[in-house]
Amino acid sequence: MKIGASFPSVEIGNDPAAIRDFAQGAEDLGFDYITTTDHVLGVDPKGDPKIFAPYKLEDAFHEPFVLYGFIAACTRKVGLATGVLILPQRQAVLVAKQAAEVDVLSQGRLRLGIGVGWQAMEYEALDMDWHTRGKRSEEQVAIMRALWMNRTTTFDGKFHKMQEGGLNPNSVQKPIPVWFGGMSDAVADRVGRIGDGWIPIGTPEQLKPQFEIMHKAAEKAGRYPKSIGLEAMTGFQNAFRDKPAATMDQVLKGAAMWKGAGATHLAIGTSMIGLNTDVAAHLKLLKEVKEGVQAL
Repeated sequence: MKIGASFPSVEIGNDPAAIRDFAQGAEDLGFDYITTTDHVLGVDPKGDPKIFAPYKLEDAFHEPFVLYGFIAACTRKVGLATGVLILPQRQAVLVAKQAAEVDVLSQGRLRLGIGVGWQAMEYEALDMDWHTRGKRSEEQVAIMRALWMNRTTTFDGKFHKMQEGGLNPNSVQKPIPVWFGGMSDAVADRVGRIGDGWIPIGTPEQLKPQFEIMHKAAEKAGRYPKSIGLEAMTGFQNAFRDKPAATMDQVLKGAAMWKGAGATHLAIGTSMIGLNTDVAAHLKLLKEVKEGVQAL
């Protein structure tokens, strides 16, 4: 099981030196990869008290491709994963180009985790259709993979059309791995049919029906279900701040549970428990969890 360090985006602040120190520290500690989250916009619930806004405007979300271009230059071997990039908010050909660029600059270290998001306001602001986001994401993956795999691509889909277009520079990996985030039945089916991996939210017990859907979809598509990667997340604080911080025992229990369920990757989060911009404290806690996980 590969072990990743979740980039503490909402706390680390905007100091490039702190970002560099975290990335280099995670690499020096032997983490297999760094993963980061994504939001283009924050929302102020004062404008609409009914809007779902678990994050504050003060919570920073660094743009993943720019962030990883920077981290690629600061590191040598640690993997770079998005967990997840909200793909349908973005134009697919441009994402293919940006991902290829990061893959070139990092010499093949990118893993692209994608999701469809939950904030309709962002879609409206980015002039993208909220209602077609799931189906559109499938076609986006198809055109991106075609661009990464071929010198030129002609594509005639429902949402995308292109005539003999190609990327230069193009990706080192052929293709860049694409993992799907989410826990809905539709996502589980999508993972089974076309995903390189799955990044679900929940416990193995809660996700039993979705695992069954994923396995059936993979078998129907002529794929071996166990060849599909599975990334779990464990950390001390719920992302929505609606539960008390977990203890080390609870974090390691969660890691053991996912290891037993066949997880190929485990991302460890240290955000929103009061460490704030203290990079050394984040790295110290990550080291302790990593050592605990490796001892399981």
